[in-house]
Amino acid sequence: HGRISQLAFLGQITTRAGVYLPGDIDTAGTSFDSIPNGWAAVSAIPQAGLLQIIAFVGALELAVMKDVTGEGEFVGDFRNGALDFGWDT
Repeated sequence: HGRISQLAFLGQITTRAGVYLPGDIDTAGTSFDSIPNGWAAVSAIPQAGLLQIIAFVGALELAVMKDVTGEGEFVGDFRNGALDFGWDT
């Protein structure tokens, strides 16, 4: 939750400073800079976009973010034996 909070904070700071992605958020021509800040952005994003976000997060939860090898040392440990920085030795 900490990293997600950090990304959310940086997103707020960046967009409130006036930095936006170039181009449009959908095929109807809604530009990224026309999306408001904060919670108002949730209602301004097209419904298909919100559904894509929910589907992507769901796919990550069901297929990617798993302790496949059973080596998880704590809840949320998804390294699956691939990363070992030596912190726990």
